[in-house]
Amino acid sequence: MPPKLGILAGGGNLPPRLISSCLSGGRDLFVIAFYGQADPQTLFPDDQQDVPHAWVRLGAAGKTLKLLKEAGVSELVMAGSIKRPGLRDLMPDLWATKFFAKTGAAALGDDGILTALIKALEREGFTIVGIDDLMPETRAPLGPFGTCRPDETDQADIKAALAAALKIGAQDLGQGAIARGGVVIGEENADGTDAMLAGLSPVSPGARSGVLVKVSKPGQEKRADLPAIGATTVEAAASAGLRGIAVQAGSALVIGYDDVVKAADQCGLFVIGIDLDDLP
Repeated sequence: MPPKLGILAGGGNLPPRLISSCLSGGRDLFVIAFYGQADPQTLFPDDQQDVPHAWVRLGAAGKTLKLLKEAGVSELVMAGSIKRPGLRDLMPDLWATKFFAKTGAAALGDDGILTALIKALEREGFTIVGIDDLMPETRAPLGPFGTCRPDETDQADIKAALAAALKIGAQDLGQGAIARGGVVIGEENADGTDAMLAGLSPVSPGARSGVLVKVSKPGQEKRADLPAIGATTVEAAASAGLRGIAVQAGSALVIGYDDVVKAADQCGLFVIGIDLDDLP
């Protein structure tokens, strides 16, 4: 029997899907749900109300560790989105304060913080596992997901957006970029993909162009914060007037593959998994 799993749950649909997968497989688990990040109704639907869990403030790291150890957790996974707060809003406890002081995490990007955090959690005796190890079906497959396909213009946009995404990724600034007509018109920052899409200039009604590309940061810690899309990403891309989405096959997460395919076909967008080594 696998060891007890601790889930550090943020926002979005990934944490409840993981919880449901664990329950279906008989995996013993304990959930740390972060106030202001996880949504109670999304995280614990009617059939998951009895899941062992505790609600904890994001900056209360010492309390989180105490609860996990008391629950007998030995493996940890980070699941869901975390809105990065400022230090004043975070209100770090003693453990968190020492962590920031020792690692200089306040000056790091998201991947730098997560890498330092994983090392600190391992020193506390936990084994950190990746969400894609627990749910391999979430790994983005190679090739088109639905019925729509990119054309030559889209391929040029994929190439331009990919170069931009890798550039900002190398600086630990983001994981995605948008190109339209071969020109980069959006780069992801700490506000995330939805904010990047919402910030695009409107296009003419019925007109569509441009591609969103999401890839892992070069050298990224693979056990946390992998690039991810879901049906809502597809809908947001359609609302922004884009023609499609490209994600890194094997290194991005697709949350609810069937839902993503359905949304893509309904919106008339292509969604495709790309291999960075095979691009021209």
